[in-house]
Amino acid sequence: MIKRGKKYQEAAKLITKELYGLEEALELLKKTAVTKFDSSCEVHLNLGLDPKQADQNIRTTVALPNGTGKDVRVVAFVDETSAKAAVAAGAMEAGTGELVKKIEGGWLDFDVAVATPDQMKELGKIAKILGQKRLMPSPKAGTVTPDFAKAIEELKTGKIELRVDKEGNLHNIFGKASFDAAKLKGNLDMIIAKVKEIKPASSKGTYIKSVTLTTSMGPAIHIDLKTLV
Repeated sequence: MIKRGKKYQEAAKLITKELYGLEEALELLKKTAVTKFDSSCEVHLNLGLDPKQADQNIRTTVALPNGTGKDVRVVAFVDETSAKAAVAAGAMEAGTGELVKKIEGGWLDFDVAVATPDQMKELGKIAKILGQKRLMPSPKAGTVTPDFAKAIEELKTGKIELRVDKEGNLHNIFGKASFDAAKLKGNLDMIIAKVKEIKPASSKGTYIKSVTLTTSMGPAIHIDLKTLV
């Protein structure tokens, strides 16, 4: 049994129903933030997928209209002549040789990695390290591209990756508790619309099984699926 703090217990008392309509849930979500810092708002979807099937192993991206409120830390694997341009676009570090060595040494203090196609061969030494942390650049995620500057700028302004885990779940941040409910709804609507758009033809039965909202370390609020856009 997980022992919960007093703030969590007080927040949990605000949740009095088994299911909430989306708009009501978003208003309630803001009230359940239990951290001293500006809590992230998270959405957790359970999908009727079998990720072992190649066409059901969803991995794509979506641009949130209101951003995530998070300062996304991006590194860029580019040739040395492009390093300055990558930093100017918003990368915290750029290059390949020194960056690979740094990661080999255990440094992983970043959120997303972008790479140009010609640099991918240089990542062999750290492919396992990046893969285990779900940080390996990928064409499906839009993080392997010759237009690295555009990719970095999009990531910094709210482009996120949608990627199912082994159980067919999606876990994503879609804003901050300080956002107003309208901004949170705009971001969440975009995620739900994208998830519906990319439903695999081979997925049978109920596709979106459940949607749950939480704040960082806060209690879960379960959504009535009938109220989704």
